[in-house]
Amino acid sequence: VIVGTDRVTRTGDVANKIGTYLKALAAHDNGVPFWVALPSTTIDWTISDGVTEIPIEERNGREVTHIQGRDETGAVTTVQLVPDGSKGANPAFDVTPARLVTGLITERGRCPASADGLCDLFPEYV
Repeated sequence: VIVGTDRVTRTGDVANKIGTYLKALAAHDNGVPFWVALPSTTIDWTISDGVTEIPIEERNGREVTHIQGRDETGAVTTVQLVPDGSKGANPAFDVTPARLVTGLITERGRCPASADGLCDLFPEYV
């Protein structure tokens, strides 16, 4: 599996579109390599722990609590899928921990998803 990324921490954690973490878990559980391709401009050298330090954008909860469709007359209507008062969590991104990433592919080559791996490719950031 090869995916892209929106942001990589200096320790190799990867922030990408929602669902990337699930792909990494599935790949890991099935012995499939999971690579992340990125330009070096997406590496955030100021962040160590992606899970706790990367802010995750929340989209409108109505995107997951309601659905639109046509009723029996053909009119478009909105239907609520959850009980009144329920809130929907709708994160735009998730964070895949480096332990699930086989390696990173950059314009300078590939490396393990780790601080040491990234510093070997980008010694100017050590």
